Order: sequence, then structure tokens, then C-alpha cells
Amino acid sequence: MIDRAPLGLLYVNVLIIATCGLVYELVAGTLASYLLGDSVTQFSLIIGVYLSALGVGAWLSQYIEDGLARTFIEIELALALIGGFSTPLLFLAFPLVDWFHVLLFGSVVLIGILVGLELPLLMRILKEHLDFNELVSRVLAFDYLGALFASLLFPIFLVPRLGLTRTAILFGLLNAAVGLWGTYLLRPLLPQRGIEGLRGRAILVIGLLVVGFIKADSLTTLSEENTLGGKIVYADTSPYQRITVTQGNRGFQLFLNGHLQFNSIDEYRYHESLVHPLMSVCTEARHILVLGGGDGLAVRELLKYSRVESITLVDLDPAMTRLATRFEPLAELNKRALNDPKVTVLNRDAFVWATEDDLTADDMTVDDKTADAEPVLYDAVVIDFPDPGSYSVGKLYTTYFYRALRRHLSANAGIAIQCTSPLVAPKSYWCILHTLRQSGFDVTPYHASVPTFGVWGFALARPVGLSERVSEGEWATNADSPWQLPPVLNPEITQLRFLNDAAMRGLFDLPEDQQSLEIPSNRLNDQILVRLYDQEWGGRS
Repeated sequence: MIDRAPLGLLYVNVLIIATCGLVYELVAGTLASYLLGDSVTQFSLIIGVYLSALGVGAWLSQYIEDGLARTFIEIELALALIGGFSTPLLFLAFPLVDWFHVLLFGSVVLIGILVGLELPLLMRILKEHLDFNELVSRVLAFDYLGALFASLLFPIFLVPRLGLTRTAILFGLLNAAVGLWGTYLLRPLLPQRGIEGLRGRAILVIGLLVVGFIKADSLTTLSEENTLGGKIVYADTSPYQRITVTQGNRGFQLFLNGHLQFNSIDEYRYHESLVHPLMSVCTEARHILVLGGGDGLAVRELLKYSRVESITLVDLDPAMTRLATRFEPLAELNKRALNDPKVTVLNRDAFVWATEDDLTADDMTVDDKTADAEPVLYDAVVIDFPDPGSYSVGKLYTTYFYRALRRHLSANAGIAIQCTSPLVAPKSYWCILHTLRQSGFDVTPYHASVPTFGVWGFALARPVGLSERVSEGEWATNADSPWQLPPVLNPEITQLRFLNDAAMRGLFDLPEDQQSLEIPSNRLNDQILVRLYDQEWGGRS
């Protein structure tokens, strides 16, 4: 018989195992979204497979008739090993593209079955000591409470502070501790023979996981170097993403969630192409907005213009803007642009910022317009978001976002935006351009050759229909027709490594295999762009 005190401790076990089970599910979903993109699809598949596996485990529990306490402990130890070491093993397996999905969903199924076995076995152990109604209500209450703990701890503390690898191993340790603890709590239900061996295995599992927790950084580095290539020289996990910098033979590379953002060897081709065509047509631009671009490289190019009075950088992740100022190789590469007194850094979600901070000249009274607090309307906007490989990023390429952004623009403002590759992903590229047009922008496509990425696509855009903000006729000469392109470089800009007037003209000469396609625009409630991007890039991004 189990007395009332250990009975209460068994409820704590229920809380722990429920928390562990949900954390394993969250780790698998997050890892899949990091490596495979499209977080909605990955989380949906992981949750569906995991819940189905829980059902399989619960169904299988009926066939366990003898040795319930011992079986429960063995399951805890198995979960500790499989769940605890699942993340580093999956990271290591990612380059094996053909096997990764099998291993990912195989581990989810196995963990789900084991978790599904836990509660039915524990309830059968407790049924001799509690009324059925009391048993069900208490066990399920602690089970749901554990799920709440996991859902709160995972995004707020576990991933930002521990990372995915240490999080998985930590909860493996908790499962192993429940197993070891169970050899004492359930002692009256365990046969004398073999109990020391069971405790010995539990201690061994705990020892392995402790070593894994201590060596987690080495495991993570090994797996990322195996996945990304090159030596890891910087790594950080923020609440928003995994930031990794690798060192190659000739330069360094920045990865966000495993996706390459730039190579220091040829990033100048990308950033010169992103910034200088825009600044060459926005000849009077003084107040500049940069969305994304927390690495400071686009800001570096903008600061080459003496007429620029202010640059506002809106980037979601403070860990990224810290990297741009404190990681010396990147700080040297961006010429310490984010420390320039002209630059203001806002660590905000650009989507929320564009929709909340929407006071413009149209919204102000006459008194407001003469007040010192008059808001800035931007003369040029550089949009340097990551590619739309997930719905969380895809929202930044929607008609909703572009229409919200228009409210921040001066009458003669222009926008430059990176739009993925028009050669590899032409449907994605033209979807972005058509979305801009649907949002009320006049759009001109162009491209550049960046060796690390191949042919890369951009667009220049300007809002049409804003002439009511200025005196009649100020904008009428070009309000309904494209800019006269290609633009000519500003004579004051002489320190470029890629662009000259001839190269600038070449940017706007699209070959036949990059001509316009008829693609629907990308809307917030149906992000077709994310699906197109996934279809076109697949495992190549």
C-alpha cells in the first residue's frame, strides 16, 4: 500500500511528466521550423503526429497487465534518453536530407507513444488508493497544469536562456529523476529482485544526461558546423531566432535559424544594389527608414550620403543589433554604422510598428503640424527582411503591411526591397512585386549577381495617389508613370566596390527567363507567398 504522503508526491510526478511531454513536442516543432521553415505547417504536423502517438500509447497501455510500477519507471528512463538527446541528434542528422524527416517524425512518434503510456499506467497504479472520480479529476488537473507550465516556460525562459539542446536534455533529466524517484515512491509495488539494477540504470541515464547538459555547447557547435559548414565563431539564441556566425577560408557568414543571410566576401554587391538605386532616384531624401537590416550593412551604405539627416532602423531582435555593434568583425564590416549619431535603432516588430505608429500629415490638425512633436515622414525606405520562408515573416510581404507602411511616407518617397531570386523563385519574386502594386505602389524590378546567392532580385517602388499631401502639380509630372530608369549614381558616391553607371544600367535589364509572371498578390489571411517560396526553394534555402 502507498500512504497519503507519497500519494501527494505522485501528483508532483504527474505535473513533471506532463511538463516534459509538452516540452518535447514544442522542441520538435521549433526545431522543425528552424530547419525547414514554414512554422505553421511544421507545428501543425508535429502536433498532429504527437497527439496521434499519445493515443497509440494510451491504447497500448491496456496490454500491460503485470509489473505496472516497474514498467512506468522503465518508460521514464526511455523517455529521458530519447527525448533528452533527440535535439542534438536531429541537428546532426539534418544534412542527411533523405533521412531527416524519417528521424524527426520517428522520434516524435516514439516520444508520443511513451508519453501516452505514462498517465494510464500511473492512474492504474493509483486506482487502488483513490475513488475513481477523485483519481481522474486530480490526475487530469495536474496534467493540464503541467502543460500550462511548459507553454509559459518554453518561450519566456527555456529557449532564450538554455537553447533547444539544453532544454531537451534538462527535461530528459527530469524524466530520469522521476524514474529514480519512482524506485523509492513505488517501492511497495516493486519486487525486491532487480530493484538495485533499476536504480543503477536510472543513475547511469542521469549521468549521461548531466554530461550532455555540460557539453551542450559542444554538441550544438558540432551539429551546427555539420549543418552550416565552417567553424562557429559566434552563436546566440534569442527569444526570436538562433543567430550563428561561421568563419570560412576567406570571410564570415551570418545564419539566422540556419538560413544564410550574407557572406562577408560579397555582401557589398547585395547592399550596394539594395541602397544606391533608391538613393539615386530619391535625390532629396533626408530622413530614411530601414526595416530589418539589423546587421547595419544597409545603414553603412546610406551613411555615404552627406544629405542624410536621420536613419531609423526598425529591427525585431536586440540580439541582432547587439551583434552588429559588439561582434568586432561585423562592426568593422558595417563601419560601426549603428553607433552613428544619425542612426536611431528601434527593436520593434516592424509589422506592429507600421500599424501602430501611423500618425501622418493626413491625421494631424493645423496646430499639430506646427508643433515640435510633428512626426517624421520618411523620404526613402530600405526593406531588408529575411526571405518569406515562414508565415511570421510572410506577413511583412502582405498588402496589409505595405498599405500600413504608406502612411509613414512623404509624398515623393521611394522604397527599395529585396525580393528573393527571380531566377530560382520567379513566382515568389513576382508575387512580391504584384503585392506592392496591389497596395498602391508603382514598381520597377531589377536584379544583381551576388556570387554567394546567385542572381538576386530587388524592386524599387513609390506610392501613387499621395498628391493630396502636397501642393497641386508638385508630383503630377510622374505620378502615373514609372521612374525614368535606370538611375545614375550620385557623383558624391565614389567609394563603391561594385556599382558604377554601367553596372547600374545592367541592374534593370531583365533577361527573358526573369520576365513578369501573373501571380496573385500576398494577403494576410492567405499567405500564398510562403507556399510559393517553399515550393520553389524547397531544401535549397
